[in-house]
Amino acid sequence: MSLITRCPVCGTAFRVQASQLAAHSGTVRCGKCGGVFNGVAALVEETDERLALEPSPQLGLFDPRRAGDTAGATVERLPDFLADDPPPRRWAWALASVLALLAIVAQAGYHFRAELAAALPETRGPLRALCRPLGCQVPLPRRAELMSIDSSELQADSRREGLIVLNAVIRNRARFPQDYPALELTLTDEGDRPVLRRVLAPGEYLDPAQSGDLMRQGIAGGAEATLRVYLDTSRTRATGYRLYLFYPT
Repeated sequence: MSLITRCPVCGTAFRVQASQLAAHSGTVRCGKCGGVFNGVAALVEETDERLALEPSPQLGLFDPRRAGDTAGATVERLPDFLADDPPPRRWAWALASVLALLAIVAQAGYHFRAELAAALPETRGPLRALCRPLGCQVPLPRRAELMSIDSSELQADSRREGLIVLNAVIRNRARFPQDYPALELTLTDEGDRPVLRRVLAPGEYLDPAQSGDLMRQGIAGGAEATLRVYLDTSRTRATGYRLYLFYPT
């Protein structure tokens, strides 16, 4: 239902909707002189008298150019809640978006730094430099499915009774360097039952004089590593063995 309200400043009548008057508790700005008034309190009855109806005052409510249309008219200052909203600070949102994107990229780079260094070897140096102040490292990749034991044998040492020698060749089938894996050696009896199980870390099966450099470099892509380990089995009677590699979690 349309209603009619009259501006108390210039006397201009407007046809308005109840929903328009309900906004902002009925406070509107005159679209003719720019005066602010209560549209509910200024409602008038529609009679046979022809009124010069202007467009709804709501249209002029947020148009600051209408404030000075009528010379000499007293124009009230808009209440704070009716003032125009400030323009969005697009640069602030853009900056926040860029910072958020950089944070996501940094987190992904930190989490996948080993894979990144493997795929792009030239990034290993910069990644290590970035990790140094953070106390982190850039580990070599650990893809056990791309590592294999090409050959192995267990022999008794003729120089000492009860001492056996494990010889094995580990191959890195990946195209990038990988960390040395851990080895699990299980000695078995005649019934293939385990009698001794031992996990060998890289530091235990690599040459002590070179283990530090070897572990930093890893096994090159497509390369192999030969190892020899001496084990004391004087307290067991083993006739067979099982050997497999893995990366500890």
